Amino acid sequence: MLAEFKQTLRRLRGQIIGWAVGVGIYGFLMSFFYPSMVEMGDMTEDFIALFPEAVLAFFENIYFISTPMGYLDVYYFSYMHLIIGILAVSAGAGLLAADEEKGVLDLVLAHPVSRSGLFFGRLLALATALIFILTVSWLSWVLPSGSVELVLNPVELLRPFLPLLGVLFLFAATALFLSMVLPAARQAGMLTGALLVGNYLLLGLSNISDELEPVVKYTPLYYYQGGTAVDGLNGNWLAGLLAAALLLAAAAWLLFLRRDIRVGGERSWNLPSLSRRRSS
Repeated sequence: MLAEFKQTLRRLRGQIIGWAVGVGIYGFLMSFFYPSMVEMGDMTEDFIALFPEAVLAFFENIYFISTPMGYLDVYYFSYMHLIIGILAVSAGAGLLAADEEKGVLDLVLAHPVSRSGLFFGRLLALATALIFILTVSWLSWVLPSGSVELVLNPVELLRPFLPLLGVLFLFAATALFLSMVLPAARQAGMLTGALLVGNYLLLGLSNISDELEPVVKYTPLYYYQGGTAVDGLNGNWLAGLLAAALLLAAAAWLLFLRRDIRVGGERSWNLPSLSRRRSS
């Protein structure tokens, strides 16, 4: 398990460094724009009025944009789960299925390593990669916070990153689970990405149409706090996101234990109608 953990981190090191540097620079630069937003004062409402209602629906706390909580939520946490979610979904979908499609996974399992050790070693490495990227991102706000008068201590700045980690791990686990169900890793990644983006759009549209409210309550992003966690972390919501992620990861693990590892290439849907066509 430890060997797989280290090997997976080595394989992901390019993505880890790239994403950590990218989100770190972005957070550092955005922190220095905060004083300008505060200086706008009463002009903030005029600035907000320039945006159409459909756009404002996706930024619930935009009217508090001159406060630390509102600024963090609007300019960072309102969409960062989509951006880093690209990495979480792609890495989750290809965590095992990508090697299987390349014809490598059967060779790895030929060594004295259990399927459980392989699975959890790689899953732990993915979780570590996400934690490292978010830690760098957190530091990009903590280090300049004093000079930009963000008036938030490190613990307060840490709170929003915990729900963000929960959401990222949930969708990574979803992609991993679907990679055990669908014929190919790319299909698992595409479907999980569509679910993530669709949930984001549905959540925003629910702020426009009250009819969507009963539906959106059953989606993961409804329980994602974002920047509002600065004022207090909802432990129940975070626990729910992590529990759902662990449940999906456990389901993927059970499927992997019973999986017939193929030598290479993608699977087919194995539909009866397609089988009859091939035979004829």
